[in-house]
Amino acid sequence: MKNSANTSVIPINIATWRDYLALCKPKVVLMILITAMVGMYLASEQNFNIPLMLIANIAIGFAASAAAVINHVIDVNIDAKMQRTKWRPLVNQRISNKQALFFSASLATSSMFLLLFYINILTALLTLIGFIGYALVYTCFLKHKTPQNIVYGGFAGAIPPLLGWTSITNNIALEPLLLTLIIFLWTPAHFWPLAIDRLDDYRQANVPMLPVVKGVDYTKTCIVIYTFATIIASVLPYFFHYSGELYLSLVLLLGLWFGYYAIQLKLIVNNQLALKTFHVSIYYLIALFIALLLDRLVVFWW
Repeated sequence: MKNSANTSVIPINIATWRDYLALCKPKVVLMILITAMVGMYLASEQNFNIPLMLIANIAIGFAASAAAVINHVIDVNIDAKMQRTKWRPLVNQRISNKQALFFSASLATSSMFLLLFYINILTALLTLIGFIGYALVYTCFLKHKTPQNIVYGGFAGAIPPLLGWTSITNNIALEPLLLTLIIFLWTPAHFWPLAIDRLDDYRQANVPMLPVVKGVDYTKTCIVIYTFATIIASVLPYFFHYSGELYLSLVLLLGLWFGYYAIQLKLIVNNQLALKTFHVSIYYLIALFIALLLDRLVVFWW
């Protein structure tokens, strides 16, 4: 008979590459890279420098991932109290805070190296500002101090089109600033429906999100306001002659779709509608940037 005392114990909390990937918030980073690539495309004027665009995307992705990891580290105690986040690797101690910080530092350092040596100083500086804005200003301070946190912290998530543009041109222009404005206004209209859906989580974690502090009905009114502000901003590229009739037609249809859900959320009591509006907002922004690309392709071919 074998001695059970000699049986080795296999640890269950072992980090895998999936855990490190989860720290990077890959869905958020993917959205960032899509909007950054559109900025690169618009700046390229059909003269694509594929190696430059690839390096810039990797660097921007690394910086966004590094900021996301910092967010996990700072919010680990809050994440443990929320149903949406209690599965995260730091909460379950599959990765230590020290390991996560080293991972974040490696990503951030690699990002700055690539931007400074292969892209340009302007893009490196703007990326650093975005990193500090999200990882430190928003996560460490704004998120826990004001119900307008997502508004004030929205700039960090809005600059990827500008980063894409500057990585190609090494200058700042009105066109990418308009795209940044669209994302800046879209961010509260996108995030507050999720905050409504996860109201109990944020209340349990004592995070002063708008529906926790001001109430759900007030938040729904703000969602409608920011949604229509986003729709108005979305037509500015046409009126400033950066896009044509195809873009205008598509973006107006998309605006009607997004606006419909925002108004429905305000008027109808439905527990599932907040999360549906959140998902619609994601599809809306992706479709808007695809509309920009399609419009530019039509102009090029005709």
